[in-house]
Amino acid sequence: MPDPSAADATAAAAAVLADLREEGRELDALVGELPAPDWTRPTPAPRWSIAHQIAHLHWTDRAALLSLTDAAGFARMVEDALEAPESFVDEGAEEGAKLPPAELLARWRSARAALDAALAAASPDTRFPWYGPPMKAASMASARLMETWAHGQDIADALGVRRTPTARLRHVARIGVRARDYAYAVRGLPAPAEEFRVELTAPDGSGAWTYGPSDAPQRITGPALDFCLLVTQRAHRCDLALTATGPDADRWLDIAQAFAGPAGQGRAPEGSR
Repeated sequence: MPDPSAADATAAAAAVLADLREEGRELDALVGELPAPDWTRPTPAPRWSIAHQIAHLHWTDRAALLSLTDAAGFARMVEDALEAPESFVDEGAEEGAKLPPAELLARWRSARAALDAALAAASPDTRFPWYGPPMKAASMASARLMETWAHGQDIADALGVRRTPTARLRHVARIGVRARDYAYAVRGLPAPAEEFRVELTAPDGSGAWTYGPSDAPQRITGPALDFCLLVTQRAHRCDLALTATGPDADRWLDIAQAFAGPAGQGRAPEGSR
């Protein structure tokens, strides 16, 4: 008799991959017809243009593909990063941003397609190496979706485009919640011992996405979009409708980050830019 839990895991992984595919298509639609001069538009990330944003996504998609298909090649990529831990991300983006926009777009599309195929073929139980802890394919797809959405937000901001939030943000929110202790650790701070309750209003207003014990005294409440903007550090908490109950939960909103790597600086409040 088939293992129901294995079937559930396979279905869940397929659903995440379908959402990643759709997130990539949505961003592709935003940049695919841009005139070449628009690729040099500055985005909210210091010194990064729209080209840098797409180049970074291309770079990380290639890294994920190596992780899935060539562990030795990925290990060499990590060694290179360790030689320049403060600059390797910017260097990867800068290298890609020098390409003609049409070539960069084609390379990003090709890498996305190759990564999609590799994720679909990966064993759901295997953990693959990454810059943080090793991840299963479904978690890697979620992480790629989070990055695609976050850097897509930078591009949308640069173009003055307001995107409609979707249920795909559930993946970003989940990573943000699960990365709570990492946000403390990367800053050399002790994480709170108790779990928080996080209650987020779904983008379509249909209900709440909830995480943590229902009776936890420390709580975060607010729109799912705002929480996702916060944990990806695409907006300052002062500009978001998030409420913290309890001193530890309040502190977390100041340092939350859903991405691996050094502590991010985040965005300044809108009024101070």
